[in-house]
Parts: sequence; C-alpha cells; structure tokens
Amino acid sequence: MHAPQAPGLFGLLAEFDNPQALVNAADAARRKGYKVMDGYSPFPVEGLREALGKPRTLLPVIVFCGGLTGCLTAFLLQTLTSGGHPREWDAFIPNWFNYRLNIAGRPFFSWQAFVPPIFELTVLFSAFTSLFGMILLNGLPRPHHPLFEVKEFERASSDRFFLCIEATDPLFDIDETHEFLKGLSPITLSEVPQ
Repeated sequence: MHAPQAPGLFGLLAEFDNPQALVNAADAARRKGYKVMDGYSPFPVEGLREALGKPRTLLPVIVFCGGLTGCLTAFLLQTLTSGGHPREWDAFIPNWFNYRLNIAGRPFFSWQAFVPPIFELTVLFSAFTSLFGMILLNGLPRPHHPLFEVKEFERASSDRFFLCIEATDPLFDIDETHEFLKGLSPITLSEVPQ
C-alpha cells in the first residue's frame, strides 16, 4: 500500500478525445488493480461502468419499492374510505373516516373503479422515489468538487472524456500512477488539488 506522496492531492486526471479511449483506459486501470477511480463524459458511454468495475445501482429496486408503496397506499385509502373493508375493521377505523356511500347500488368494494387512482399514485410515488433516490445515491447536492479546479475539466460536459484515479486508492503512488496514465496516451494529464 502506498500513501499519496503529495499532500492535498485529490488524484490524477487523464483527458481523452473519444469514448472508446476512455473505456480502454478505465479497463486497463481496473486490470492494473486501481479501484477508486471514476470516468466522466458528456453523454452515457456504453461499457464504461463495467470497465470501471462499478456495481449496478440500487435505483431500480428503490423505484420499484416506491411504486409498490404508491400502489398499496392508493388501494388501502380507497378501500378504507369507500367502506369496502371487512366489518371487523370498523372498531379500528374512526367514524368520521368510515362513512359508507352507496352510489348507484354498486358494491362497496368496487376494485375496478380503484384502478385509475392506483395507477396515478404508483407513477407519482415512482417518480418522486426515482428523483430523490438518484439525488441521494449520487451524493448530491455537492456544490463543489475538486475536479472543478482543473481548467481542462470544463470540457467534460461538451466534447472530452476523463478518467480520474483518486489519491485514496490503495495502489495510488503519484509517480507510478502518473507513468501508468501517461502510458495510456491521454491528451493531457493533470494533478487535481484537494
């Protein structure tokens, strides 16, 4: 294990001009043994997550749970308010909430009429869960990141691709990592201050 030789260093940043070069560099770094690294690009790059060795995100599971919660919330709310619940539940439900309405002679538990609100709440809860889950999983809000101090990184949102190996990586050694990244033929190679 090497400790970073330069105090106050966040990592080393290599710049590439095409997505395939970034994927190849990330794959080479992962095979070399680097684990604490990340890739940056102006658009999603197929194969980059695998090349970086990043696990799949939990977001789909979280969104599914949010949607299921919305579905059950809508179903239970409609069942309890329409009086479609079993009579044994009456002891636990306040009278102001348990007001049965017989509309056009339909049964109290008319689940077919529940479908549109169930769909709407499922979508609503899924959307909110997706938004807030993504924000939390991405560690946002983060108004400042050390990479913003590197001038070249401004092009990460337009036409350049970057690989950053962070100084917290157990294999990180400023000289060895610099030589390794240089061997990948980047356009530029920059030190990222903390």
